[in-house]
Amino acid sequence: MSVEIIKQDPFQSMIDRFNIAADLLDLEESIREKLQRPEKQIVVNFSIVLDNGKRQNFEGYRIIHNTALGPSKGGIRYDTGVHLNEVKALAAWMTWKSAVTGIPFGGAKGGIICDPSLHSKTELEKITRAYTKALADIFGPEKDVPAPDMGTGPDEMGWLMDEFSLAHGKTVHAVVTGKHLHSGGSLGRVEATGKGVSIITLLALKHLKIRPYKTTVAIQGFGNVGLHTALFLYQKGLTIVAVSDISGAFYDAEGINIPELILYYNLNNKSIKGYTKATVIEPEKILSLAVDVLIPAAKEDVITKENAAAIQAKIIIEAANGPVSSGADAILHQNNVLVVPDILANAGGVTVSYFEWLQNSLSESWRMHQINTRLEHILTKSFESVFAVAAKRQVTPRIAAYIIALQKVAINQEVNDVTIDSSKYKLN
Repeated sequence: MSVEIIKQDPFQSMIDRFNIAADLLDLEESIREKLQRPEKQIVVNFSIVLDNGKRQNFEGYRIIHNTALGPSKGGIRYDTGVHLNEVKALAAWMTWKSAVTGIPFGGAKGGIICDPSLHSKTELEKITRAYTKALADIFGPEKDVPAPDMGTGPDEMGWLMDEFSLAHGKTVHAVVTGKHLHSGGSLGRVEATGKGVSIITLLALKHLKIRPYKTTVAIQGFGNVGLHTALFLYQKGLTIVAVSDISGAFYDAEGINIPELILYYNLNNKSIKGYTKATVIEPEKILSLAVDVLIPAAKEDVITKENAAAIQAKIIIEAANGPVSSGADAILHQNNVLVVPDILANAGGVTVSYFEWLQNSLSESWRMHQINTRLEHILTKSFESVFAVAAKRQVTPRIAAYIIALQKVAINQEVNDVTIDSSKYKLN
């Protein structure tokens, strides 16, 4: 008997956690209100001529949540489920994510309501260019720097860079990250989020004194993040017993051969559907398997107060943005499930995006070893900081991460031209 999952508004989930941390910091009401609300909310409407000659209209969004720490940074997603509150939540999470890792960016997010699978490459280019034209005054290397997200990738980022450059009369590589290498992209960017999730997973296992070898893992979502997370963890000796994507879910108690599954996925039109070397299971069952580590790497709000009690994993690593709703937090904590929050767990993406932006700005090109070393250093320090605050404050790692993020943003935020007194928000 399946449990009906009632999804919570992702923006409300963010606000719930924000308020707990703000209360612990005794955050002034004026700055609390300022940090809850986006600085800018832009809605654009545009149309393109489709391949069949018909004209179709589209609606797109760009939310600039906060720029106290630097230019706003955040992906652009193409999906039929894109809506304003989702984009607002994702933009806020980008603010906190950058702050937790010490990256000098603020937070933003964008999206277009569309199904990219229904459009040709020519149409996707037209959609991207029209969206970029509509936001040409918003984007900029020192203003707002987009990146890929669900339904977008290096092609879209290249078109965005080209359209922005045309509007400004010169090539501007640093206006966007996640580009192809030949367009100024960075080594390691494609796998960055998955690499970061694997680093954080190993740190969480070490924290709980669990040996990685033969540690069992279930991964919900086998797109870019889930696939690379699975590969890196497999290479470290962890046993990936279950994976799923939109087409189905598979389980093998002895462990799935991840390189073999990736080969199948790439040859099967980017899908694991029909894979025969593991047992088919119901997709929702992947969340409640008796594993050491559960990694939700798909969409937000897949673990809610309705199904949280069924979670048997010792650790949840939030590879997706907002996969655990705030309504599930207390249940998971009561059941001694360690949840490593998204604003820490999946910060590898924004970290290497920062590296790409920096390389573009400095006209440099870094080697893979430099990128991986710097990524691991930043994520390790961030993990240690979050867990130190969690222990000191006797709060969950999620609330500790919010405390760190809010403190950093609050002391840099100006309200009514008066700089906030940073002494109020010191952690020590």
